[in-house]
Amino acid sequence: MYDQKTQTLFILGMAVSAIVGAVFGAFSSVAFSTQLFSPEAPLSKEQVDKKIVELIEEESATIAVVERVTPAVVSIVVKKERGKVTSRAQRVLLSPFFVQQAPSLSEAEAKQLVEISSGSGFFVSEDGYVLTNRHVVDEQEAQFFVVTNDGEEHPAELIDIDPFQDIAVLRVTGTGFPYAPLGDSDGIKIGQTVIAIGNTLSEFRNTVTKGVISGRNRRVTAGSAMTTDVIEQAIQTDAAINPGNSGGPLINLRGDVIGINTAVSVQGEAVAFAIPVNQAKRAIEDVREYGRIVRAWLGVRYTLVKPQGETVEVGGKTVVYELGAMIVSGSQPGQVAVIPDSPADQAGLKEGDVLLKLNGQNLTKEHTLSTIISGLRPEEKVEIEYLREGALEKTVAVLAEYEG
Repeated sequence: MYDQKTQTLFILGMAVSAIVGAVFGAFSSVAFSTQLFSPEAPLSKEQVDKKIVELIEEESATIAVVERVTPAVVSIVVKKERGKVTSRAQRVLLSPFFVQQAPSLSEAEAKQLVEISSGSGFFVSEDGYVLTNRHVVDEQEAQFFVVTNDGEEHPAELIDIDPFQDIAVLRVTGTGFPYAPLGDSDGIKIGQTVIAIGNTLSEFRNTVTKGVISGRNRRVTAGSAMTTDVIEQAIQTDAAINPGNSGGPLINLRGDVIGINTAVSVQGEAVAFAIPVNQAKRAIEDVREYGRIVRAWLGVRYTLVKPQGETVEVGGKTVVYELGAMIVSGSQPGQVAVIPDSPADQAGLKEGDVLLKLNGQNLTKEHTLSTIISGLRPEEKVEIEYLREGALEKTVAVLAEYEG
């Protein structure tokens, strides 16, 4: 007979032996095939042993990073009184010609809280601030709860949502929470190994997937039947991100958060996207200083264009611009190109103008109009260079705070 601890160690030992055996077998196969089909010498036993050690060391490092970050990752649970619950699908169908017949509930039943959705998030400070996606908490008259890695459920206050990005900040009362350190998303490299952690399928808490950074500075449109967001400078990864992972961290092998998992492509496999964490740092700073997320606002709708064929003479030299932001109207009634009384309107900008440079910085794929504006504060002045009917013009706008 043996106790439970002995049994666990035995099973774990068998698993490790199986892994080492599989790795050794794989390398033996490589060595054998190399000997048959390659003019190069096969791997020696010492070289195979060295490769095995390297793989085990890399795996151990990955496990250590995951164990360090996982306690900071939480499930975000959204609950609502039963009497106020209406499914998202029903809300799409509701109209003056469609009336839902609600079931008869007692007063006690109507006030009972029921879970309607969930997602992921992570602590960014020991005093309870939690970062997640806006669409995870996009529910009116709801209450929010955070479930920690040890299964404890805490009520959470929704501090604010970002009006321009798929980011939201909540807070749990208390202190001493484990938190994930925020890294620098500007320094990431294509091919770099990353790990995604989240509440997969809203059921399997703290699921871990591993992959690489497949692309940077992607401009993608993400959304559902209810909401749509444009993600600027998105991180593309092949790490599996599934429903429920939204709001969880994308980390590097040092355990630093470099992105917030937010979207997955339905048109291709292993194509997922995360919001660069540097775009979220400002939101955390704002809620600490102002109690809300503060965003500067210019007040235009635009589409990115390449001013091909446009040659602009500046100081006797021909200037070629890589990217421009053409001011355009939206497709829906009332979606005007320039918002009345906005900073853009007061600066004299009009539909059809192509913005080229802000404060001396050319617009590029890495520095779009929205990313430059997001780095500025309300009341700041911004000098704008733009094309109007082929002529280069300049104006100055005083940014305002976006109020929704």
